[in-house]
Formats: sequence, C-alpha cells, structure tokens
Amino acid sequence: SWVLFPYITNIYFLNYSMLLLILLMSISGYIMIFMGWSSNSIYSMMGSMRSVSQMLSYEVSFIFIIFILMIMSESYSFLDFMNYQIYVWYLFIFYPLFLMYFISVLAELNRSPMDFIEGESELVSGFNIEYFSGGFTLIFLAEYGMIIFFSFLSVLLFTNLLKYSNMFMFMFIMVMSCLVIFMRGLLPR
Repeated sequence: SWVLFPYITNIYFLNYSMLLLILLMSISGYIMIFMGWSSNSIYSMMGSMRSVSQMLSYEVSFIFIIFILMIMSESYSFLDFMNYQIYVWYLFIFYPLFLMYFISVLAELNRSPMDFIEGESELVSGFNIEYFSGGFTLIFLAEYGMIIFFSFLSVLLFTNLLKYSNMFMFMFIMVMSCLVIFMRGLLPR
C-alpha cells in the first residue's frame, strides 16, 4: 500500500487511490485470523478473534472519516487531497474529525488504550503467543511499520506538507509516530 502515496518519483498516479487503500486495509483482518488459526492454539485463536472484531468495529468509523474527506475534496486521489489543501489544511478545518481519526488509528493499530488482543485474565500475548524468533520479529516489525504508514497517511489526509518540504513532512510523521508510541506510556492498563 506504500505504492499508493503520491511521491515525486512515482511513474503513475492512481485516480482511485483512496478506494484502493480502503480495500487493502480491509484485507488485514483476514491476515490476523490466519495468524491466530495457523498457530494451533486456543489462546491465539481467541486473541485473533478479539483483534479482528475490534479492527472491524473501528474500521467502519475510519472509513466514514475518509469518506467525509473524500466528499470535501470531491476526489478519490491523494494528489487532489493535497491540491485542495493549498490555502488551509484539513487539520485546522476538521480538528474534531482529526481527533476521531487519531482514536480510530490507535484502535486499528491495537495500541493502548485499545489493545484488547490480550485478555485481562490471561497472561498470554494474544494471537502471537506461539510465534518465536523470526516470526515474532516480523509481527512486531509489521506493527511498527503500520505506525509509520498511518502517520504518513495522516500527513497526506490532513496536511499539505508533501508539496512544501520533505523536512517538515518527516518531522510531522515523527511527531505522529511518537504520539502513537507515547500513548502506551500515558495510558497504561
């Protein structure tokens, strides 16, 4: 899904990149189910079912937020999102919507305070209990890669920093990533 973002070096730009992004994001639930099922453990399956039910419930609000932004920009393309934010960023216009977006991102990433893949009475780590070594490393690399992905998506949806300067864009991406990571320390269980 990194291909969908409008870099300067892209050979092609998709007119329906937002719809393709929504489609690719909805596939992640199947991956989570297969990860819990393939480990052949009841705790892993329960953790993956909890995770998928949470992802589906918050994905609905996430998609509605993206649809509101698509209606305002009258387009399905990331390039048009940036072109419509030349004078005023959507971050300033839709600040309450941005807060709802941030809460939905926390839920999509299974971060605190919405990390329900681990049961309160269980001492296991949800769907990744049976994974070790390389598989466990890949799971957590994918999790932190998704944090960077959603931070970059926040820059594209709510600001126009990609057109101005790469330095400011990367600074905003780092601020968003640090906010997501700091939420675990600010809101412990």
